[in-house]
Amino acid sequence: MVNIGNDWDGLLKSEWEKPYYTKLRELLKREYQTNIIYPNMNDIFNALKYTAFSDVKAVILGQDPYHGAGQAHGLCFSVKRGVAAPPSLSNIFRELHNDCGIAPPSHGELTDWARSGVLLLNTALTVRQNAANSHANIGWEILTDRIITLLNEKTAVFILWGANAAKKIPLITNPRSLILRGAHPSPLSANRGGFFGGRYFSKTNEFLRERGVSEVNWEIM
Repeated sequence: MVNIGNDWDGLLKSEWEKPYYTKLRELLKREYQTNIIYPNMNDIFNALKYTAFSDVKAVILGQDPYHGAGQAHGLCFSVKRGVAAPPSLSNIFRELHNDCGIAPPSHGELTDWARSGVLLLNTALTVRQNAANSHANIGWEILTDRIITLLNEKTAVFILWGANAAKKIPLITNPRSLILRGAHPSPLSANRGGFFGGRYFSKTNEFLRERGVSEVNWEIM
């Protein structure tokens, strides 16, 4: 049984008993025994552990964890302190600076955002080393679609970068929520246009402020 440690436990309790998750769990046991899998199995559900359902103000949706050594730790686009920021994250920090005037931090760990109410969720929560998207379509999307469906009940901001994230738009039907869509921050996509200038961070806080909700603190210490 998965133990998140906050209100996600009650919301997702029935998921752990469903056939798809039982099958997924057995597959992951074999994968962790026979391959190098990221993140560490104790970090798989960090996005939910750091940001309780009741605290979610905004959601940033990624595809799957970074697949390089020492990078992934359960929060999309985030890397542990001491690990160089990947190009996608560097572009996110560049847009943050252009949008809000916040200087790029000295590290790429986004736990401050998570604690400020930003759910940093990937659609697949594990990946094989050096094999992007290798754990797509093994069952994770059933769980993360359920999480998005639950979040659709809240008034929140959904920040969707790239085509993979945009596929989740049909799950977000609450007229009280805001969808901010842009190109993926990877250099190939971002430099083609559609990512820079999206003002995702200031627009999020403007939306929250207008609804009497405390803003996200986008500064990373």
